[in-house]
Amino acid sequence: MLRTVLGSAVVRVVNHEGVHMRSPQGKHMCTPSGNPASAHRVSLGSPARYEEPDSEKAKVATMAKVPAAAVAASGLVGGYAMARWTKKRPLGGVALAAAGSVAAYEWHRQAGPRAATALTTAYVAAFAGSHPLAKKLGAWPAVFTVAGTVAAASWAVTRRSA
Repeated sequence: MLRTVLGSAVVRVVNHEGVHMRSPQGKHMCTPSGNPASAHRVSLGSPARYEEPDSEKAKVATMAKVPAAAVAASGLVGGYAMARWTKKRPLGGVALAAAGSVAAYEWHRQAGPRAATALTTAYVAAFAGSHPLAKKLGAWPAVFTVAGTVAAASWAVTRRSA
């Protein structure tokens, strides 16, 4: 497989003996196992430097720029908005479930399985509770109230582990 790194070619061959690479300077590099994930990356420069691959936790940390509290609140608000403006309730449910899944993943990663279960239950309860609350306050105020409540609960639980 030929891969280009910042304009310089790095040749990478995977076989039963492991991963064999040649740096842009022609230096031969090998990994001890046949696992391509264990291959070292080459940083360009003179001389070539070897870096260990990023850990999975570091990759997830760089992906998670939006707090789980914001994802959960926007899922409740966005799910209702989509259902209302498209006049298709299942479409709003898809948006609600998608945001809830992302938030639950982040809650589990940041605060553990117990907190994730509790916050996911609160998310579903907020969705269900917004319906009777809407009869007293109105639709949008009810949605914003439950979204704010879930966001506050999420922030309170996940900030301790951060």
